[in-house]
Amino acid sequence: MAAVHPSRTDTWWRDAVIYQIYPRSFADGDGDGTGDLAGVRTHLPYLSELGVDAVWFTPWYLSPLVDGGYDVADYRAIDPAFGTLEEAEKLIAEADEFGIRVIVDIVPNHVSDQHAWFRAALEAGPGSPERERFHFRPGRGENGELPPNNWPSQFSGTTWTRVPDGEWYLHLFTPEQPDLNWSHPSVRREHEDILRFWFERGVAGIRIDSAALLTKHPDLPDFTEGADPHPYIDQDEIHDIYRSWRAIADEYDGVFVGEVWLPDAERFARYLRPDELHTAFNFTFLSCPWDAGRLRRTIDDTLAEHAPVHAPATWVLCNHDVTRTVTRYGRTDTGFDFGTKEFGTPSDLQLGTRRARAAALLTLALPGSVYLYQGEELGLPEADIPLDRIQDPMHVRSGGTDPGRDGCRVPLPWAADEPSCGFGARSEPWLPQPADWARYAVDRQDTDPGSMLSLYRTALLLRRSTEGFGDGPLTWLPSEDGVLAFARTNGLVCVVNLSGRSVGLPPHEELLLASGPLDNDGRLPGDTAVWLRR
Repeated sequence: MAAVHPSRTDTWWRDAVIYQIYPRSFADGDGDGTGDLAGVRTHLPYLSELGVDAVWFTPWYLSPLVDGGYDVADYRAIDPAFGTLEEAEKLIAEADEFGIRVIVDIVPNHVSDQHAWFRAALEAGPGSPERERFHFRPGRGENGELPPNNWPSQFSGTTWTRVPDGEWYLHLFTPEQPDLNWSHPSVRREHEDILRFWFERGVAGIRIDSAALLTKHPDLPDFTEGADPHPYIDQDEIHDIYRSWRAIADEYDGVFVGEVWLPDAERFARYLRPDELHTAFNFTFLSCPWDAGRLRRTIDDTLAEHAPVHAPATWVLCNHDVTRTVTRYGRTDTGFDFGTKEFGTPSDLQLGTRRARAAALLTLALPGSVYLYQGEELGLPEADIPLDRIQDPMHVRSGGTDPGRDGCRVPLPWAADEPSCGFGARSEPWLPQPADWARYAVDRQDTDPGSMLSLYRTALLLRRSTEGFGDGPLTWLPSEDGVLAFARTNGLVCVVNLSGRSVGLPPHEELLLASGPLDNDGRLPGDTAVWLRR
């Protein structure tokens, strides 16, 4: 069994590499076509060999799975499709034996319409205490036939649904995900209890879904584009919630990472004050195109916005909501925007793979922590899902124009020559695997020194064992147009060539790692990155 990683300290989260697990698609332990906790436990040695410090699980709770588990019916129960609470506790303990910490996902903005609270609210009727935990309102119009306001959905479609007694309830996502009323004391108490429930079971941290959406303006006024303050995003009252949460986390030495989508750097940094969240996702970097100038500005802006609150940056290339890196970087438009997703966008996967390899070294060389979405270490592309198999509500609610997010959620390939590519399903997995999925299988990449998996394993080993990586200063070095070059401490240098030509390397004593072969004369080709020691 692997030893505990030597980098563990009380501030392990400042420079950790955290692997995101989407349980339905990681590994299927019982053969029913859906990934589960038994499958994860089987592959803990793989995660240890990969070299990650922690794993983050997207929701594994009891759920109708209308929105991939982000519609939670019971925060203290594991969905039977994934296993049991006892299995979750075993997984947390076994992961710890491998030196891997566990982070779980909490969804505080809304619950499932199957949650006991919401069922009780529907039964109790207008004016009841049960409805006060949600946002029930009478409609507008002569007979209340119009929604209470005009708020836009985080998905497509309306944000209000009318119930048979005539009232409407708010849901910023799907109708099956009613928003909670965070001005109600029982909502706050319940979530504080949920935090303690999971911390007491040994989790190291909590990822907070839609972290800036919880509190709403009490009057629920109409939305006006550009209005400040926004009626339901980043309300000032939200910080009091996270200060109370931080006190709980500190009792258990727990860590928070928030899903905070905010364009205002100063307001973003407020969430990272010393008495609030430890970290928050850096979505600006994730959505940035493969362009040297824009990446440098994004890196500078990210470090600058974290500096006043002394919080570490987080870096991520992909997650369960975003087009996979290999596919995105092979397109003409290499950035990411939910609003521009469409079917049939062509991609040069060879080019995208070369860029994704370089981006891996860039990301892992930056100061702070890194999140790695399952399958990125295999170089998986976005999959085309047949229309009749798409399950994501973003597709349904767009009227079929949005391809949705299922293309990045396809079950992983573990063994090329086994059924379901070793995922474990005895029949068809819950999402179909592409015909060429076996080429990306772990067992085919395992012994190939040139594979994406080998690159990640080597990079993570060097990052952990070489002083100078992780948290700390970054200094930009002189470089040609289209090239990023920066120094870390201890003589470490990262050079990334995003130009269309080969460039010379700065003086160095040792080439630690390259994302691809250098030219015969030692020059760095385009879309290639290196780690050097001066």
